[in-house]
Amino acid sequence: MITPSAFESVPQYAYVQHAMACSPFVSRLLAGDGELLPDLMQKIATRYSRDEMLAYLAGQSISDEATLKRALRKLRQRVMLRIIVRDLNGLADFAEVVQSVSDLAEVVVRVALTHIEASLKDTYGEPIGESGKPQSLIVIGMGKLGGFELNVSSDIDLIFAFEEDGETNGAGLSDGEQGKQTLSNHDFFTRVGKKLIATIDEITQDGFVFRVDMRLRPYGSEGPLACSLAMLEEYYQNQGREWERYAWIKGRVIAGPAKVIADLLRPFVFRKYLDYGAFASMRDLKVQIQRDVNKRDMHDNIKLGRGGIREIEFIAQVFQLIRGGQDVSLQIRPTLAVMALLRDKKLLPENTVDELCTAYVFLRDLEHRLQYAEDQQTQTLPTNDEGKARLALAMNCESWDALHAKIEAHRQIVDKHFSEVFSDPKGEQAEDLRIVEIWQGTIADEEVVARIKSLGYLDAAQTLSRLRGLAHSAKYKQLPELSRQRFDQLMPLVIALAVKEDDPDTALLRVSDLLENICRRASYLALLAEYPAALNLVIRLTSASPWLAQYLSQHPVLLDELLDTQHLYAVPDFALMREELKRRLAEVEGDVERQMDVMRHFKHAAVFRFAAKDVAGELPLETLSDYLSELANLILQVTLETVWPTLKAKHREVPQFAIVGYGKLGGKEIGYASDLDIIFLYDDEAPDAGQIYARFGQRINNWLNSLTSAGMLYETDMQLRPDGASGLLVSTVDAFSAYQQHKAWVWEHQAITRARFSAGDVEIGKAFEQIRCDVMTQKRDMATLKKEVVEMRQKMRAGHVIPADVFDLKQSLGGIIDVEFMVQYLVLAHAHQHPELTENIGNIALLARLASLGVIEKAQAEAVANAYRELRKKQHALRLQGHTKAQVSLHEVAHLVASVKSLWTKLMA
Repeated sequence: MITPSAFESVPQYAYVQHAMACSPFVSRLLAGDGELLPDLMQKIATRYSRDEMLAYLAGQSISDEATLKRALRKLRQRVMLRIIVRDLNGLADFAEVVQSVSDLAEVVVRVALTHIEASLKDTYGEPIGESGKPQSLIVIGMGKLGGFELNVSSDIDLIFAFEEDGETNGAGLSDGEQGKQTLSNHDFFTRVGKKLIATIDEITQDGFVFRVDMRLRPYGSEGPLACSLAMLEEYYQNQGREWERYAWIKGRVIAGPAKVIADLLRPFVFRKYLDYGAFASMRDLKVQIQRDVNKRDMHDNIKLGRGGIREIEFIAQVFQLIRGGQDVSLQIRPTLAVMALLRDKKLLPENTVDELCTAYVFLRDLEHRLQYAEDQQTQTLPTNDEGKARLALAMNCESWDALHAKIEAHRQIVDKHFSEVFSDPKGEQAEDLRIVEIWQGTIADEEVVARIKSLGYLDAAQTLSRLRGLAHSAKYKQLPELSRQRFDQLMPLVIALAVKEDDPDTALLRVSDLLENICRRASYLALLAEYPAALNLVIRLTSASPWLAQYLSQHPVLLDELLDTQHLYAVPDFALMREELKRRLAEVEGDVERQMDVMRHFKHAAVFRFAAKDVAGELPLETLSDYLSELANLILQVTLETVWPTLKAKHREVPQFAIVGYGKLGGKEIGYASDLDIIFLYDDEAPDAGQIYARFGQRINNWLNSLTSAGMLYETDMQLRPDGASGLLVSTVDAFSAYQQHKAWVWEHQAITRARFSAGDVEIGKAFEQIRCDVMTQKRDMATLKKEVVEMRQKMRAGHVIPADVFDLKQSLGGIIDVEFMVQYLVLAHAHQHPELTENIGNIALLARLASLGVIEKAQAEAVANAYRELRKKQHALRLQGHTKAQVSLHEVAHLVASVKSLWTKLMA
């Protein structure tokens, strides 16, 4: 043991003594180089930074390969010594250790590469690509190096690439090397790669820097050492395997141009859709690892064994593979950072994440201490007493037994959470062979009908016909093998679950139609196969509403919403929703098409959550309308904020522009399929303001109306703007006011009673509200007003031919529009006396206010308000049941219609 007298009295020397007791490697380092201890004692209080590493190498005399190797190895000794001593004495945490080692690897690769490429360029010239541009080797760090999580005695997994094929230009050759004037870029970078590996990996009298593993490259050990980007792209598009997606999650360029690699590999690693097939892939990969562990008796391996580090990494990475294509924030590398996101996004419970993160740091600290002992890449617990005692000391445990108990406790927790995340649903559900045979069609039809009837289906023959038709359909027969297996796994479960609904035959029909429509999207079948509870919820929702079944068929990505029922049924927080939408849009900034899809997915998901609550009977119609209206306002506001910065020739940072909602949006009575009646106003004296805001309005309209792969946001109707379809798309506030005061028709004043500010400049919103109140409080000739309202209503009725025995809830005499017209008439007639009638509080509340003011009788107001509410409920229920026309038998609503007709006759006759 080394005890230099010059340092024995220094307090920090106790740190060194403790490190030597835990690590024979530290003792050998100090014995082998007398300069290491003074350097360590002087700088022990600070971490070894990347700048300090570069400064050390810059101070070395590097003239050839030998001096380069020596400088790199001496740097490694200094860095490793300080890391070990600081870590073992509690001066460094896990984050510092892995960051410092990752920095060391990156610095070493870059410095070595600079020297090697310069040397080879002197001999062969500069490698030039087909584009005529100079080329450099791209070095990609995989695994823990790519994730900034490198072990203290780890291999570094590398992949070498270059942008373009071509050849060197042969510059700078001596006369004796005429035979080697040029090399192909492939040969040049292969030579660079071989020299780089030797420089880092080769064991000299000073040891090594890092062991280099190149087996993750395309085609593994048999593949070329360096690949062009064209070859990389071809390989990963056509031959990339599932485990390579997992490996590339952490892939990071540590030398050379980074963006080209990221753009090329991102589509391979992160699917555009929610990739629930990743569960099965990762489960299979874990099985392969476990077989290897069993074969090689590696149960004490804290990385690969049960409850080990790899299981925590798998948990983090499976969510990245599933969701990373749609949620860019998950395309990050460090395991702990991913875990924090999974907690924040509520993809894993907070307690689960806390336990996994604590176990991860503990096991990684343990791994480092195993490697500190002899500078060996090991994750296996010691079997001899000396090793056990040394490890217990390094982990600050009083005994090996105490340490071992801690290790087992953490591994059991990890194993429990891993089993929960990756549990195989097939293993949890004992398949009922009688039901499986129904779907497989391996028994006679008579027996199938009897079994279907015994399960509780009402029309067994029709159910059999549906199942047979599905099994012989072109869609099913053309499915890839894996998708057909998943479909075959789901159908017996569907047959068993649908029978629990009130109308099992309808439930089976609707959910089987849904599965048939989405079956070519393998990931959605995988989702339902992985989450039987989600499948049960799908059956319940589609059984309750064919409209919801159709909505799911059109937007199957919404199936993901079923996984978190707490979120599905939660009261919406629109402020948080807005921030979430803005964050998602920011992640794909610059890609307009993806931003449009992000907004559409967001809207569809919100509508689906509202509909799920609605179908479950937890959402009164008025509340649902409030939610849908607030959602529309949110989307309009974020649309403004997203589109304006992209507008060319804009003249200010924030537009003086607003959107006003009319009709159902203005009245906060939006339904699931409502369009948006909107107008655009601006208040800006800039010379070109009219042209700029007209372009802005057109862009907004296109943003809302465009049909993309994710569907449409909203259909918009701009006909309520001044002068209708022939008028300007945008109006100044003054022009709008003048039009309303002097040119607008009575029906336009009727419309403004239901209008309100939706999005944009709040001051313009206030100005609009003042205009609205001024218009509504005008003193009017009652007879003329009544005549115009009645004539407009008659025109509308004339445009709708309705059979005598049918009642159209909206258009028929005594229906919804009659109520709305009466309220609008009464407001316009009496607001000059009662300004409180200008408040946009909805028809039901306005009827109550009119009664309280003595304008109409209280009993009649209540009867009409009740009729209006019930007619809207029926209209909504028909929509949920998939009816395109809101029509019922007259007899069904006669008592409601009578109240409306009575008030109409009294007011308008």
